[in-house]
Amino acid sequence: MEKCNIEKKNLKEQFLDLFKFEDYWSILLATLILIFSLITFFLVKPDNLNSMIAKQNDIMVEESLKAPFKTVTWHEAQIAKNKLNISNNFINSIKSVLDKPKSWVNNPMESIILTEKGAAAKGLPYKEKYEKALQNSQMKKTEALALEKMAQDHGFNNPQLNQEAIGAIDGWLDSISVADKLKSKAIVKPYNHLPTLAILGIFICLYFSMGMKKMGRSTGNFFKGFPCVFALSILAYLLGAQVTMKAWGLEYVFWGLVLGLIISNTIGTPKVVLEAAQTEYYIKTGLILLGSTVLINKVLLIGIPGIFVTWVVTPVVLVLTFTFGDKIIKMESKSLNMVMSADMSVSGVSAAIAAAAACKAKKEELTLSVGISIMFTAFMMIAMPMIIKKIGMDPVLGGAWIGGTIDSTGAVVAAGEYLGPVARDVAATIKMIQNVIIGVMALGVAAYWSLKVDTSMAKESDFSFKGSLQEIWKRFPKFILGFIGASILFSGIYSLLGTEVSKIIIDKGVVKAIVSPLQGWLFCLAFTSIGLSTNFAALGKHFKGGKPIILYLVGKVINLSVTFAMAYVMFHIAFPEITKSLMDL
Repeated sequence: MEKCNIEKKNLKEQFLDLFKFEDYWSILLATLILIFSLITFFLVKPDNLNSMIAKQNDIMVEESLKAPFKTVTWHEAQIAKNKLNISNNFINSIKSVLDKPKSWVNNPMESIILTEKGAAAKGLPYKEKYEKALQNSQMKKTEALALEKMAQDHGFNNPQLNQEAIGAIDGWLDSISVADKLKSKAIVKPYNHLPTLAILGIFICLYFSMGMKKMGRSTGNFFKGFPCVFALSILAYLLGAQVTMKAWGLEYVFWGLVLGLIISNTIGTPKVVLEAAQTEYYIKTGLILLGSTVLINKVLLIGIPGIFVTWVVTPVVLVLTFTFGDKIIKMESKSLNMVMSADMSVSGVSAAIAAAAACKAKKEELTLSVGISIMFTAFMMIAMPMIIKKIGMDPVLGGAWIGGTIDSTGAVVAAGEYLGPVARDVAATIKMIQNVIIGVMALGVAAYWSLKVDTSMAKESDFSFKGSLQEIWKRFPKFILGFIGASILFSGIYSLLGTEVSKIIIDKGVVKAIVSPLQGWLFCLAFTSIGLSTNFAALGKHFKGGKPIILYLVGKVINLSVTFAMAYVMFHIAFPEITKSLMDL
């Protein structure tokens, strides 16, 4: 009995000892946030949500049986269904606290505070345009209904009348889109983000302080230094919200790095601030939250071509780029080589973070990789869609090429949008499928590093099959388990609820209202922390011979070439019917 008690005590101690490590605290904090978010939205879900969706679906089915094209009534039902969401005062308060600084043109204070007078002045230039757009939309609807009626009177057997009705309906939909865009500019509500930013800062500070003492860090110094890190993160968001900067892709990640680097390389980062610059803690928690948006069932939407363009091409590009850096230009730092290779081949910043954790790269190496990536991403998000449009490439192939090669998810969507909704949706889906393998990539990098690169403890280690697995587990970044777990959990919920209910509760609710905004703040804190912890003198040695730039350029050429070849084969030769169906959506 005594022995049994000792064993139980030992197991308990072993479990508690896990929380001496950052990865397990990241998993715990992210899990609590996800559970809270799910409970919040499930508690306020209307009992008749399914019937509201079914009502609109019934209308759409009835209309699809009536006409050989999507009628005005069909589109109205679709619009009504898309407007369904879950909200109450508590949820709106959470969204307000997590809200980031607004966009601005000339006055940065408008990003934080906008008075009633200022809101009225900001919306005034667009008010008349919005009213005219509403009138035009109503006129277009009347025209579309009239042409639809003419087509119906002929039993929908007159191709010319059918086509005229379709054209009129498309014109009406375009007018709705124009009116909606003008509405957001014409109807401007006043806001004051100062109180909500203070609440957010206090929450994050208290929430992330919970594990400090257990991890052997100073809770007091974290409290003292956090206000400075958070203030810089707010400034980074503010600068990234400037309209011109945002258009060039210079968003909060870039500015967080820049602001941190300026301080660390001029006046120097105070030690107490460095105590709050918990780069990996913020990043790991944010990545686990990201896992909730990577849904396995969404991968299936684009089919086998998407799988080949991402899951086949991505590891090939990673291996070829790493091999080029290691064998051809002989990069001095293998970890920098791996982080940059993962950055350009998988999905930019998120992949670089995961790879850096897996191969234990230095903070300055991650900073360098992300900095180069951001510069090239800003260029590619503008150049690629222009080139695709110039050569007349179809939107499916163009979207797949963009999705597989541009690093940032936001830049992918922006570049795809330039080519139209089909290219945008294909590009976003390809990038989402690519994001799925971040965890697998990190596992592979950790395994390779443990067994082939970091052999400093090879004499003491057991490299039998069992010993190798133990070594991999020892070095494996445990937070990746949280990422994969979140993905599996939310994929399961999505399947249980069904796509349409899940879009309202998960996509528009949990993810859009809580998870994604908080993840953005954590990433902003992380990259500000990287800048505060990085010295240019340490970065300088990595630029010897311009090798990082050469590695990125060659790797990007490999990525562009292999991705285009695979996308062309998959979408034009092997599965042209999938391309046709995507074009018809």
